[in-house]
Amino acid sequence: MSRLQKQWVVICGLVMISIVLAMAARPALSASRATGSDQVATATPEKTYQGKLPSIAFPTSADWINVAKPLTMDDLRGKVVLLDFWTYGCINCIHILPDLKRLESESGGALAVIGVHSAKFSAESQTANIRSIVQRYQVDHPVINDNQFTLWHGYGIQAWPTVLVIDPVGKVLGNYAGEGVYDGLHHILEAMIRQFDARKLIDRTPLPVVFDQTAPGSLLLFPGEVLADAAGGRLFISDTDHNRIIVADLKTYAISAVIGSGALGLDDGTFTGATFYHPQGVALSSDGNILYVADTENHAIRAVELGGTARVKTIAGTGAEAMDQVPGQPDPTPKPGLKTALNSPWALVAVADTLYIAMAGAHQLWALDLKAGTVRPFAGSGEEGLEDAPLLQAQLAQPSAITSDGKTLYFTDPEASAVRTADLDAGGAVHTLVGTGLFDFGDVDGVGDTVRLQHALGIALASDGKLYVADTYNSKIKRIDPATRTSTTLFGHTDRGLRDGADPLFNEPGGLSYADGKLYVADTNNHAIRVIDLASGVTSTVVFPNAEVLAVDVAPTFNGAVIALPPQSVAAGDGHLIVNISVPSGFRLNDTAPFTLHVYPAKDVFTAPPDFSAVQPTMPLSLPITLSAGQADLTADANVYYCDAVNEKLCYVAQLRLTIPLTVTANGGGNSDVVLTYTIAPSVVPKNTLAG
Repeated sequence: MSRLQKQWVVICGLVMISIVLAMAARPALSASRATGSDQVATATPEKTYQGKLPSIAFPTSADWINVAKPLTMDDLRGKVVLLDFWTYGCINCIHILPDLKRLESESGGALAVIGVHSAKFSAESQTANIRSIVQRYQVDHPVINDNQFTLWHGYGIQAWPTVLVIDPVGKVLGNYAGEGVYDGLHHILEAMIRQFDARKLIDRTPLPVVFDQTAPGSLLLFPGEVLADAAGGRLFISDTDHNRIIVADLKTYAISAVIGSGALGLDDGTFTGATFYHPQGVALSSDGNILYVADTENHAIRAVELGGTARVKTIAGTGAEAMDQVPGQPDPTPKPGLKTALNSPWALVAVADTLYIAMAGAHQLWALDLKAGTVRPFAGSGEEGLEDAPLLQAQLAQPSAITSDGKTLYFTDPEASAVRTADLDAGGAVHTLVGTGLFDFGDVDGVGDTVRLQHALGIALASDGKLYVADTYNSKIKRIDPATRTSTTLFGHTDRGLRDGADPLFNEPGGLSYADGKLYVADTNNHAIRVIDLASGVTSTVVFPNAEVLAVDVAPTFNGAVIALPPQSVAAGDGHLIVNISVPSGFRLNDTAPFTLHVYPAKDVFTAPPDFSAVQPTMPLSLPITLSAGQADLTADANVYYCDAVNEKLCYVAQLRLTIPLTVTANGGGNSDVVLTYTIAPSVVPKNTLAG
C-alpha cells in the first residue's frame, strides 16, 4: 500500500476516537479515549450547543429502510439528529448500536437517529443486503442507503463508524468518530435538548418508523456457524438470532437438544434456562463432551456440558466489551478468564488443552488455557491491517473463522478479504495465503496475490489438507490450496438465492464445517443449513424431521426496560396470571393508545394466555394460564402509554419486559395463580419542559 493510500484508508476499527469538524466548522464537541471505558465529553454549563453550518439534504434517489416514505431534513426539524455513518461488515459499527438505542430511548422523543449506510464492499451497497442486516441486528431507526456517498462526502466523513450531530433547526454541530458514543455524547445531547427545549424548539412527535421485520418466520434465524462432528455423529448449529445452539443427528438431522431458552441474556444453567446473545462459532473438546461457544455479543466464552449435568457455564469474559486494550501494545501475560473482558469473540478451535479464539473486535487471535482458565493475546498487535510479521506484531483485520491441523492455525480476515495462517509455535509468525489489503476485494480466482475475495467469513479444513472458504459477500464457496495459494470457485453465483442441486445458490453464507466428504454450510441470509456432497457436487438443504421442537415462541431482542421480579412458587394446574401494572402517581393511562401484553410460553412448564390489548384497561387483569411441574422464567412484554394528569399533552410510553423465576410444584391443591405486579417509575422530564 502506498503512502498516499495509507493516508486515505478509512479503517473500520478506528482505535483512537477523534472529533472531526463538520465542513471545517469550529470545534463544538470534544472527547478523549485513553482507556475506552471512561470517556467523558467536556462541557461547561455556559456553553451553548448550537450548530453553525447548514445540514445537507438527503439525496432524493436513495433507498430508505424502516420508514413508509423517504424522510427529508424538514421532517426532522425540532429534533436533535444523530446521523450514524456505518457499513454492515464493520464490527465497530455494530458495537455502537446499543449506544445509539440508549441515547434515543433516554431523550424522551427529542433525539432522532438516522443510519447512513455508506458501503465499503460492493455487496454492502445493495439495499436488499442492508435490509437483511437491519433485520439481523434489530436496527429499528430509519436507514438511508448512501451508496453514492453523497452524504459521506458532503459532510467530510472519514471513518466508520462516525456519528454527526445536527441541532433542531438543521445546523451541524460536529462529528464523533469511533466507539464509546454514549459516554462521549450523552452530556452534550442532554444539554442541547435542554437548551432548545427552553426556546420551545423541540418536537417530541414520534417519527413514522416502520421496523422492517420481513425476515421469514423460519425455524432458524440468521444461523452464523455450524460444526459437523463425524466422530460423535452430531451437527451443532449456532441459531444466532434465536440466541440458541441446536444439536442434531448428523445423518437424519433429528434434533436431540436445544441449548438456550432463546431469550437474550448471559445466564448460566440448564439447557432451558441458559441464555446467549447472538452466539457464533462453536468448538468441541477432544473427548467430545464439552461444546465451547463464542457468545459474541456477550463478549464471552461459554462451555456446554453435553453429557451428565447438561449445563452451560461461562469460562471467560465479563459480559462487557473490552475497551482498555491499546493497539500495538498487546500484553501476552495470561490473565484470569472470568476477570478479563473480551471483544466480540467470533470463532473457536480447540487444539489439545488450548482454545484459540478469533477475536474479531480486537483484530487478534487469543488463547484460552482450558486447564488454567487463563486468556491472553496469541497473534495480532490489535492494529487493524494486513501485515505479516511475528505473531504479536502482525496486523489482522477482524478475524472471524478459525480452524487447525494441530500445527497451524488457518483463519479468515474478512475486512481484508484474506485467508491467513498463524504458526502454533510461540516463536512463529502470521502469513497470508490470499488477500492483499483492506480495500482490495473482488471475485477473482487464481494464484496468490491475484486472488480476490469479498469479506470471506467461513473456513473449513478437509482431510486432504485443502481449505474451503465461505466467500460471504460473493455468496460462493471456494477451495484454497495452502501449498500453492490457488483459489477456485466451486459453488454459487453472483446471483443470490436458495437453490439446491448441482448448480446451487447461496445468500451470504457465514459458516463452514467439513466431515466425511461433505461441507456443511451456515447459509446465513437464507436462514438455512446446506449440505454439499463434494463427490457428487450436489447441494441439499437440511430438513429437520422433528421441526416442531424448534417452533417455540422466544423473546426477541428487546430495547426497553428489563425488570426482574421476585421468584414465585405455585402449584401445577389451571390457574391465572394476575397482572397489575400501574402508572406513577399523578399520571393516567392514555385514553387513545392501547395497553398491550404478550407472554412468552415456556415449553413443558406453562402455556401462555392470548395476547391482550385494550385502551385504559381496569387493573388487575386476570388471564388464564396452565401450569405443569418444572422451573422456568415467565417473561411478559408490556407497552404502557400514559399521560400527565395535569399537563395532558405530555405523554409517555413505557416498554417493559418483566420476568418472574417460576417454580411449579406437582403437589395438588395449592395456589395456581401467578401474580405480576409492577409500578412504573416516574418519568424524568427536563424542568424547563414543564415550566412554560
